[in-house]
Amino acid sequence: MASVSEAATADAEKLKDYRLPVERKASTIDQTILSPGTVSINVQGAFIVDEDPSNPPTPCNDGAQHDTDIRLPNHKAIVSHVALDIGGSLAKLVYFSQEPHSSELGGRLNFLKYETDQIDQCLGFIKRLQNEYQTQNGSRSAKMSIMATGGGAYKYYDEMRRVLGVEILREDEMDCLIIGLDFFITEIPREVFTYNDIDPMHFEEARADIYPYLLVNIGSGVSMIKVSGPRKFERIGGTSLGGGTLWGLLSLLTGARTFDDMLKMAEVGDNAAVDMLVGDIYGADYSKIGLKSTTIASSFGKVFKLKRQGESQAEDHGGLSHETHEDSNDASTSQPVFKPEDISRSLLYAVSNNIGQIAYLQSEKHNLEHIYFGGSFIRGHRQTIQTLSYAINFWSKGEKKAYFLRHEGYLGSVGAFLKRQPRNWGRRNSFEEYPVVRPTIQHRED
Repeated sequence: MASVSEAATADAEKLKDYRLPVERKASTIDQTILSPGTVSINVQGAFIVDEDPSNPPTPCNDGAQHDTDIRLPNHKAIVSHVALDIGGSLAKLVYFSQEPHSSELGGRLNFLKYETDQIDQCLGFIKRLQNEYQTQNGSRSAKMSIMATGGGAYKYYDEMRRVLGVEILREDEMDCLIIGLDFFITEIPREVFTYNDIDPMHFEEARADIYPYLLVNIGSGVSMIKVSGPRKFERIGGTSLGGGTLWGLLSLLTGARTFDDMLKMAEVGDNAAVDMLVGDIYGADYSKIGLKSTTIASSFGKVFKLKRQGESQAEDHGGLSHETHEDSNDASTSQPVFKPEDISRSLLYAVSNNIGQIAYLQSEKHNLEHIYFGGSFIRGHRQTIQTLSYAINFWSKGEKKAYFLRHEGYLGSVGAFLKRQPRNWGRRNSFEEYPVVRPTIQHRED
C-alpha cells in the first residue's frame, strides 16, 4: 500500500476544479474565510451532471472511482469543508468545487470512493485538496474542516489527524444516513427512481412530504431504519448477509478481485446452471400460488446433484486411483464445470432476495409503504435493483414501492457534509426542523 507521501500528483487537473473565479467579490471571500462552516449551500437549479458517452471522465490513478457530480449553478460562496464516510469496504468522499476554467459563479458536489484498504490514497487526495484550498484562499483562511462518519471515523481517527493536521469532526452514522437521504429525496431532481421491466428508471419528483419511510442501507452488512420525521428514526432490524457476504464468498469461489468485477460477471451469468428453479421441480409454472417456472426454489440447489453425477461417472470409468494421467484428464472433463459467471449471478440473487424479503417483512410490521434502498452494494447494478424491486412488489402484491438512488452509496458522506450547514438552507427547507449543528469533537468511550 502506497504511503500518503508517495501519492501521485496526477490528479492536478481534478484539483483545478477547486479554483476560485477571479471575479468573485472580495467581501464574499472574506466573510466565508473568517467564518468557515457557516456557508449556506444554494441548491436552486441543482441537477445531476450526466456523463457524456463520447467524453468519459479520465480515470483516477490513485484507486479512486468517480461518480456523477451534482451541479450547483447558483452557489456563490466558498465551501471550507469535505466529508468522508468510511465503511468496512469503501470510503466515500464528498467535496465542493468551483466550475473549472470558468469565471462564472457556481460549482458542483464531487463524489469519489476508495476501497477502505486504500485509505492512504484517499487521505492523500484530501491532503491535496487542503493544500489547494490554502493556496487559493491565502494565509488568512482557516484550515479546511474534515467531517467524518462511519466506523472508520473512529478506526482511522488518529491516522487522519496525523496526515491531515486538523481535528476530525466525527458525526453519528445513522444520523448522517437520514440527513443525506432526506436531502436527495427533497432537493435533487432525477435522483430517486423506481424500477420495472417496462421503465427501468422511472424518476420520482423531488418532494417534501416524505415521512414515514424505511431505509434499507446495504453496505458490508445491512441496517433497516424506520424514519418518522427529521431526526426521528430507529434501527428496527438488519442482517449480516450483505455486500461483504457477496464479496467474501465470490472471492473464494471465483477469480474476481474486485466487487465491480463480480458484478460484471453476474451480468453475463446464468443462475439456472446452479440454482434449482420451480420449473425443475414442477416442469412448468406453479400458477396456483403465483410462482413462475423461472422462480428460484433453492439457491445453488443443482450443485450437489450435478457434482454427484459427475463423480459417479468418474467412478464408472474406473476411478481416479486406477487411471493413467490421460484417463484422468478425460474423466475430469465429464464432471460439471460451474462457471464463475453463473456462480456470481446465483449468489447475487440469493443475497438480494434475502434482503428484499426481510425489508418487506419489516415494512409490513411497521406499516411503511415507501422503502428506500441505499448503500454501496447496489452501485446502479440492474440485476440487483431488479431483484430487490421484484421482491418488494411480489411480497406486497404491489402495495409497497421500492425506491433507488443514483448516489445510493453516499448517503452518509452527504449527511456529514450537510451537518456543516445552517438551518433552513434547502430549497424546500428540508432541514427546517433540525437544530443548528455546531460540530464538536466526539470521544468514544470504550
